[in-house]
Amino acid sequence: MADRQAIVALLAALDYAGTEDFIEARLAQLLAHPDEALLVAAAEGDVVGVLSLHFLPQLALAGDICRISYFCVDDRARGAGVGQRLLAQGEALARQRGCDRLEVHCHRRRERAHAFYRREGFVEAPKYFAKSLRE
Repeated sequence: MADRQAIVALLAALDYAGTEDFIEARLAQLLAHPDEALLVAAAEGDVVGVLSLHFLPQLALAGDICRISYFCVDDRARGAGVGQRLLAQGEALARQRGCDRLEVHCHRRRERAHAFYRREGFVEAPKYFAKSLRE
């Protein structure tokens, strides 16, 4: 993927440092999976944003869930509507896929991201639990 260097840099800005080879392998895995999507925003030929989505079919309910896995806009492009446009494209794709909600897990320290999500109509959801599977 030609945009891998820019995506690596954007992920590093979120403290997800990885080598280009590692990210490229993960991108290939993600793009090959039918329940994953990756949207990229560009300005003047440069990647300035990335949005990774995961689609989750629900067992007992009609509408599925779309979860934002990674969402980052280059600091130099913030405030220019890049995030809003990427999110709108992601929402449209989720609706096309039959999703009735969009979810995101956002670390408590990312207060600017929290404000963005609130402005975009997200509300805080019930508790989130996690269990590490690392030994």
